Amino acid sequence: MSLLDRLFRHPRRERTVAELYGLIVAQARRPWFYLEGGVPDTVEGRFELIALHAWLVMRRLKDLGPAENAFNQALFDYMFKDMDRSLRELGAGDLGVGEKVKEMARHFYGRVAAYEGALMPGRPPEALAEALDRNLYGSTLPEPAQVARMAAHVRAESERLAGFPVSRLMAGEVAFAEPPAALARVEE
Repeated sequence: MSLLDRLFRHPRRERTVAELYGLIVAQARRPWFYLEGGVPDTVEGRFELIALHAWLVMRRLKDLGPAENAFNQALFDYMFKDMDRSLRELGAGDLGVGEKVKEMARHFYGRVAAYEGALMPGRPPEALAEALDRNLYGSTLPEPAQVARMAAHVRAESERLAGFPVSRLMAGEVAFAEPPAALARVEE
């Protein structure tokens, strides 16, 4: 590897990670999730949707090899660097931002454990809906149909991403389904 390759390798990867993260955030900002899906349109609700869709992508990249693991870690790091920046833009005091970001990371790991556990083979279908109700919706009281639609969305995206080319993810690309398309079969 030449000196120029070593100098520009990380900025190129960071741009690629930023592009992928931007697509994750764009998916999490789709109005459907808030208007019809019942996710609270709050800082916490937005964090939960970003965390959910980031987990779906990171789940696809998990345990494939050193390059994929490094890219996955870079995506995680970028996400929480963005969370830090966002909190500062919202006016959080400098002294509390670091602790708040650490708390968000703990919450993220908790969500990952809950969602992964709910998707384990042999778990009842309602396990994912229960995990989403506890985490994605927090203290709000969504309609059971909203939770069921979100569970169907997560299952559909997980299945779609399982077949999505890792090379495209590592090139900063992901194609999420339109939420209503992913959820139409629940309403039939």
